[in-house]
Amino acid sequence: MSDKFESLRVEIADFIATVTLNRPPVNAQNRLFREEIVALFDELSDRTDVRAIVLTGGGKAFSAGADLKERPGLAEQPGAYPRHNRLVRASFDTVMECGKPVIAAINGAAIGAGCVLALCCDILIATDDAFLAMTEVDVGLAGGVSHVRRFFRESDARLLIYTARRIYGPELKSIGVVSACVPAATLVETAQGIAREIAAKSPLAVQAAKRSFNVTEDLPLRDAYRFEQSQTVALASTEDTKEAQRAFAEKRKPVFVGR
Repeated sequence: MSDKFESLRVEIADFIATVTLNRPPVNAQNRLFREEIVALFDELSDRTDVRAIVLTGGGKAFSAGADLKERPGLAEQPGAYPRHNRLVRASFDTVMECGKPVIAAINGAAIGAGCVLALCCDILIATDDAFLAMTEVDVGLAGGVSHVRRFFRESDARLLIYTARRIYGPELKSIGVVSACVPAATLVETAQGIAREIAAKSPLAVQAAKRSFNVTEDLPLRDAYRFEQSQTVALASTEDTKEAQRAFAEKRKPVFVGR
């Protein structure tokens, strides 16, 4: 599968897809990178042999952000900025909207668009020396506020955006942005361990749970819970739910088929 992409490496085993950003030296995001992210995550979202995804960076960086060499001249070309912005949004949305949970294994610098890409994932873990940074103000730009706010408290979000400072793994763990901060040698193994836990659950139920997270994020509590209940109703008649309930009664592990 990796042969299809220049900027990504993909390995699939035991219902887990491990996606490695592969654009040396720092996995900067250009047009091709974004097009490939969209194509890959749309495919993984539909594949029945994938139940969870690990996203990490090749080399020493997760992603150092947008490739700024593509930016000059956009403002002078009619239609260029809308096309550029549409693709940037799509490259983030495809991760957030992927039907399978995505675990960001942040192995190094995640800067600007790289930081946002990590924040589009469902679960974040980082190494001790990995960091998130939003450096747009350093290059006369602004962006990422909405994504940063999803994981950072308001004061911390504004600190990150206004100062462009780096926030490293241990501090990210202490302020609740990442779920774990681990040594580099165990990062991918830790992420894959979480993915295995997810893959052992009913795939339909996990997908419904992710759908609920995405749909209800900005809804009032009453409307959000009503949507969640609709997901439970839809799941009730599936083979996976029936199998889960039989296995519980019989004190055995369930065998899920994804329908």
